[in-house]
Amino acid sequence: MASTATTPLVKPARKPPLPALTGIRTLLAFNIVLFHFTPPYLGPIRPFVEHGFVFVNVFFLISGFILSYNYFDRGANLVKRDFWMARFSRLYPVYLLVLLISFPMLELEWHARSASEFWQGLVMTPLLLQGWSPSLATFWNTVAWTLSCEMAFYAAFPWLIRLPWPRKPSRLVLAIFVLWVVDLIPAMLYLWLNPEHLTSPVDRYTSTTLIRFLKYTPLPYAPTFLSGIALSRLQTLVTVSERRRMTLAAIALAGLGLFFYLAAGHVPYLVLHGGLLLPLFTLLVFGLSGKHAIAKVFSWGPLLLVGESSYCLYLLHFNLFVMIHQYHLPERLHVANLDPWISYAVLLVLSILIYKFFENPVRRAILNRFPPTSRRTA
Repeated sequence: MASTATTPLVKPARKPPLPALTGIRTLLAFNIVLFHFTPPYLGPIRPFVEHGFVFVNVFFLISGFILSYNYFDRGANLVKRDFWMARFSRLYPVYLLVLLISFPMLELEWHARSASEFWQGLVMTPLLLQGWSPSLATFWNTVAWTLSCEMAFYAAFPWLIRLPWPRKPSRLVLAIFVLWVVDLIPAMLYLWLNPEHLTSPVDRYTSTTLIRFLKYTPLPYAPTFLSGIALSRLQTLVTVSERRRMTLAAIALAGLGLFFYLAAGHVPYLVLHGGLLLPLFTLLVFGLSGKHAIAKVFSWGPLLLVGESSYCLYLLHFNLFVMIHQYHLPERLHVANLDPWISYAVLLVLSILIYKFFENPVRRAILNRFPPTSRRTA
């Protein structure tokens, strides 16, 4: 008589952690905080802060890299429902919490927009669809458009990893180069054609429909996300000594430093925003995916602690900083002489608390309520 027992799904071996990539997220997230709310006397880090918008691209690159690193070997066996539930439980509870904390910001939106736009934003933003609308991408939580883009990439990821990715390292490098060129084309075309007939150079405050499309919607960031996937495939196909990885990381860091100090101020904003530095960022991520001296610097304990909560920090910082000063809390608490540093400290502490006492427990609760297929069939 044939056995009717089902064979449990085999869970792929857990990949070695890449702590340096967690640590670098701390520096990237805090740099974006400083970019949005810049204090005086930044000294030698000013060139990096003034061009903080560039580092949003690194989050998309790391996202594609880490997802592919963890899931690519499952390929057609990846259970979409499990993958999407894991992503939902990781991201959406904090996203919703920050929207609730930011509820007072809706008053500003009401006065700044037409009634039609307001109600559209009120519906689209909780559904993470605001990033598809250039005019509504920054509704309610200014920085959450990036999460709207991420969710679009997560929705497509189970199919993206089934694409016929190159199996030779040289072709993967070529694929990353092609994606970089594709990444730059929209910005270059805009500057060449000037379709909206601008009379002054594009900068971070330019807010036309096409500029907002390039800055906030998912499609312009797809090449960066796909580059992360290609880089992850390269990571698994080649064997690179730790010394060489350290050399690559050092070259990337030196190249970025020289660029920001010497060239960033002379590059058109839209080109810089459109992924010009992708080659250096891919080199840095690849170089830090090891266990050498530079990777250990980025794996420092405090950096990892904040890095784990960097998602909370990123989502929380803009609206909370605005509300802290909208209600004049530093003045009321008689700590205005310590501001904005006291506000930064509040953001960091609150982000860590939300990570430890809300994000993690809620994620576990959701996954226990909707367990992965492998657990249910075992």
